[in-house]
Amino acid sequence: MPLDLATLTLVAKPVTLDEGIRVLERDKYRCRYCGLDGTASFENALIMSVDFVVPRAHKGRKDPSNLVACCRPCNMIKGRRVYGSLEEAKTYVLARREDLRKAWELKRGRPLSQSA
Repeated sequence: MPLDLATLTLVAKPVTLDEGIRVLERDKYRCRYCGLDGTASFENALIMSVDFVVPRAHKGRKDPSNLVACCRPCNMIKGRRVYGSLEEAKTYVLARREDLRKAWELKRGRPLSQSA
């Protein structure tokens, strides 16, 4: 098992390509947090990955029940935080995405719905 240098604890090995493909296929290439369809476009496909619901850094296991299809933006937002369930993580990620969208719109000067 690899060592997490920040905590000096052992962590699960990264997901192999075959394991990742199995998770993506199981979840139909759809982000389990925001619902992004990884098959809708090439750009969407490029940002799909596999997420440890309980992060490896927190002794999350490399077990299919702890792995989900995830887009990279949601993966970055979720980070290494630990949640009680996938639904709790999803609620956090969606709320944070909305906060970021609102901040972006304010900085931009208008909501997306008003753009031409």
